[in-house]
Amino acid sequence: MIKVGIIGCGKIADAHAEQIGRIPWARIVGVCDRELLMAKQLADRFPVDACFEDVDDLLRAASPDVVHITTPPQSHFSLGKTCIAAGAHVYIEKPFTVNAQEAVELIDIANQSDRKITVGHDYQFTHAKRMMRDLVSRDYLGGPPIHMESYHCYELGSESYARAVLGDRNHWVRSLPGTLMHNNISHGIGSIAEYLSADGLRVRAEGYRSALLAKIGETDIIDEARVVVTDADGRSAYFTFSTQIRPVLHQLRLYGEKNALIVDHDQQTCIRVSGRREKSYLEKFLPPLALAREYATNSVRNMSLFLRNDLHMKNGMKYLIEAFYRSILEHAELPIRYGEIITTAAIMDDIFAQVSARRTIPASRPKTVACPQD
Repeated sequence: MIKVGIIGCGKIADAHAEQIGRIPWARIVGVCDRELLMAKQLADRFPVDACFEDVDDLLRAASPDVVHITTPPQSHFSLGKTCIAAGAHVYIEKPFTVNAQEAVELIDIANQSDRKITVGHDYQFTHAKRMMRDLVSRDYLGGPPIHMESYHCYELGSESYARAVLGDRNHWVRSLPGTLMHNNISHGIGSIAEYLSADGLRVRAEGYRSALLAKIGETDIIDEARVVVTDADGRSAYFTFSTQIRPVLHQLRLYGEKNALIVDHDQQTCIRVSGRREKSYLEKFLPPLALAREYATNSVRNMSLFLRNDLHMKNGMKYLIEAFYRSILEHAELPIRYGEIITTAAIMDDIFAQVSARRTIPASRPKTVACPQD
């Protein structure tokens, strides 16, 4: 049995508690929020041993093996250090930290303390993403991806909804370097960071405010970004963040020497796209039929997963949490490499700096740390 604590009892903590509850050999021994009422409302709806309003009390009285930190990002670094110092392993909700330097330092502290730490990039572990990873490992692309396209959108909806969402001028999101983007894009950036080398990484980003935000008088938040990333190995990636394009996309495309893959998070599809060219007019008929077959196969698979009660919206989170716990109990490899976490944070730093300055600058790299799990 692994003992789990949760710090921060807002909306996302519900998802964590629900997925922890799906793991028979895990138990939530304590939840903590500086507003004790928030901790109590979580405990009323999920099996929880005790409630706390002080982090030190949770760590001392409940002695969790793992702590999930589901507070705003500004507190991730300090809470992570506190939990590691108390002997706990740490699962931090995305984004991992406010910047790459904090990420490097926190991982370094975890290594020195022989504790494990991970980030909640659960989109990386959905059924479709795991299928994608399996196909890449079996050389479907003809080697590592050469080029990637990642789309991660956020739906602001109508003018009235946008006003409601962005109406709080004191909301913690506004104090993040990347404001609205900062709390959203790590899933999309993490998807490309998995296949990028940290060496020679360059980021070129452009950001602007949509017509919708301009219409409602919003002056602080940038809600559109277009990014190009390249590395020393010749790989490249495009990243798009948007509140306006339709359909709202959460999608990753990988292009290799032989073939391509298209992964759609919302549809939970992993589509194989052949790089072979047909002769003459067959190119107009056979590829569409092949794509139709791919979508039909994915639809049948999803129906099967649904009937087995394994197509719930947070199946990627359940998989990641369980994989992290097993890495602790079985001294196994971490589900997310430390280098990937640092690269994701560094790319985000560069995006926010460039968007804020309204100019393109070379990517700056944080110092690296020795990570045995890489």
